[in-house]
Amino acid sequence: MPPLSLGGLTLAAPVVQAALSGYSDRAMRVVARRHGAAYALGEVLLDQFVATVGTNRRNLARLAVADEEHPVGGQLMGANPDDFPPAAARLVTEGYDVIDVNFGCPVKKVLGRCRGGYLLGVPETALDIVAKVRDAVPLRVPVTLKMRRGIDDSAESRDHFWTIFDGAFARGVAAITVHGRTVKQKYVGPSDWDFLAAVKRHAGTRVVIGSGDLFSPQACVAMLERTGVDGVSVARGAIGNPWIFTQTRALLAGRPLPPPPTVHEQRDVLRAHWALAVELHGEDVAGRSMRKFAIKYARVHPEYLAVRDAFIGVKVNADWQAVLDRFYAADAPGRDAASDVDETESCAE
Repeated sequence: MPPLSLGGLTLAAPVVQAALSGYSDRAMRVVARRHGAAYALGEVLLDQFVATVGTNRRNLARLAVADEEHPVGGQLMGANPDDFPPAAARLVTEGYDVIDVNFGCPVKKVLGRCRGGYLLGVPETALDIVAKVRDAVPLRVPVTLKMRRGIDDSAESRDHFWTIFDGAFARGVAAITVHGRTVKQKYVGPSDWDFLAAVKRHAGTRVVIGSGDLFSPQACVAMLERTGVDGVSVARGAIGNPWIFTQTRALLAGRPLPPPPTVHEQRDVLRAHWALAVELHGEDVAGRSMRKFAIKYARVHPEYLAVRDAFIGVKVNADWQAVLDRFYAADAPGRDAASDVDETESCAE
């Protein structure tokens, strides 16, 4: 597969990590990049939060960028077009290389505040946001967009999709990520890859990234081959499974599928992710935030349920190391992460 281009940025492979609300902080992104993600997006941030964020450690951690993760994208969400420009400019100042606008989140409280997927129903407002973001950041900084295939499957919703899709490119976006479900679907039912294929045919040379139901390297390759999209955006399939990027790139290069990570390979990544989280958040916050990662990492361990239950009680470094000492001391083959797909609702994909 050819490399993926985002404006003036050329990515080494067409497989990237999506923005994941509550997950894709600096620590997760660094782990993903070390394991083959060609690019990663930070978790979605409210425009008003970014523009007015204070100086306490917890808030600044949500904006933090590591030297080793460039290029990195920052994703914004909001309702008022005038709130986006100062937030976009702030993300560029903080070191983000790409500004992504979220028109895809299907969570009820987000829709109720006229954000995320709600904007797919108001093309004029959506395109005003795109134009204001593009004008607010230097031309060297690509602006991208995240969409779903519409609010629902009505003709009006489909017309709105195409109005926003074509209008956003006309206003200078470098790429658009399209999730194959509607906002109404949330994460229920299959992602419509036939629609993604139709979008790419319509787009021509314009860059389209596909999203939805990417829980295995085989699925990532299949989406690229079946739809013709320029890249794939892995969301929930990357939580606790950074190896999906290495595995996908191996298949794309014509190499055999690497086996699931061994227990010791898992242990090394768990230690690295924990250390990155503590560096970013401090031990107390990391202890809480890493539990949700750990129960996902447990899926590839041969004693999945026991390890998952042990990680649920982790609070501090001593707890974390105790689980590693108990369950990760002896090496053994791992299990396939895609064997347990979690449909947890999140602003992901």
